Amino acid sequence: MRNITLGTTGITVPQNAFGALPCQRVSQEEAVHLLRRAYEGGMRFFDTARGYTDSEGKVGEAFDGMRDKVFIATKTMAKTPEKFWADLETSLKNLRTDYIDIYQFHMVDQCWRPGDGSGMYECMLEAKAKGLIRHIGATAHKIGVAEELVESGLYETLQFPFSYLSGEREQKLVASCKEHNMGFICMKGLAGGLINRSDAAMAFMTQFDNALPIWGIQRENELDEWLSYMEETPEMTEEIRTYIESEKAELAGNFCRGCGYCSPCTVGISVKDCARMSLMVRRAPSQGWLSPHWQEEMAKINDCIECGVCMTRCPYELPIPKLLRKNLADYEAVLTEAKKAAEAGVTRYNVE
Repeated sequence: MRNITLGTTGITVPQNAFGALPCQRVSQEEAVHLLRRAYEGGMRFFDTARGYTDSEGKVGEAFDGMRDKVFIATKTMAKTPEKFWADLETSLKNLRTDYIDIYQFHMVDQCWRPGDGSGMYECMLEAKAKGLIRHIGATAHKIGVAEELVESGLYETLQFPFSYLSGEREQKLVASCKEHNMGFICMKGLAGGLINRSDAAMAFMTQFDNALPIWGIQRENELDEWLSYMEETPEMTEEIRTYIESEKAELAGNFCRGCGYCSPCTVGISVKDCARMSLMVRRAPSQGWLSPHWQEEMAKINDCIECGVCMTRCPYELPIPKLLRKNLADYEAVLTEAKKAAEAGVTRYNVE
């Protein structure tokens, strides 16, 4: 097991951390059980956000009375000082603590700076001076913004999507964080569900000694898998390297990463889900993707007016309307196949 130090924060924790976004999808009892089991298994860093509905409250209950034993990071999507202080007050209450280890501007589309007229960075400085937060961080999905955050020297940590599907520019970003002694926290280490071999994902991460992955966990079997890697960490073998190269070749180009920057859609399409549905039903087959709910959501693609608003927001500059229609055609083909299989008595999918 390796330890990772997050730059100048001095926070040093075991190589796997807990991403608490999925905790909002399970009950309070289940979430608290998972979080405490993660701690018992060696995890010490837990990442949540004000925007993850009740996730902060679940983290707060799990570690009530043992605050000094864990590191907690949370986030605010505030764009005004008033909202910043309201979010911070709520987060402290939810987390049952009087300080937050790393407070992050959430999914920023700009690098907040002192004197920029917004007052946002000044809020961070004041909160830190008051002891309400200990370190200042930011999360981003746009590579250009992430690079600016690193170069600014204003932030102690950066959280950014990073997995074995990431390109050369993203790997340079990790190296730049190391050069600037800035903590690098990896989100979407499984590319939002597209990666289905955790050993390959883990082996890839071990190549970057300054990168701390936060794995989104909502099931006990998922937690067991990551905890098993604490002691027996997968290594980058030739077989895994070859596998990763084949994965990158298959997924190269125009695939949706699920970041959600494109939302909201002018006609109500859930772009971040529908634009990657073809990959999800084929790479992570589940009857859930073929449910009546998702059939209705996918049908909304027919309402697309190709206004182009989503494309102006996409950090990856994807041709979203074209991608949506391609996904719809493939989804309908998979749905037809599943229905035929069900009629033949094959119950891999439960399709209505």
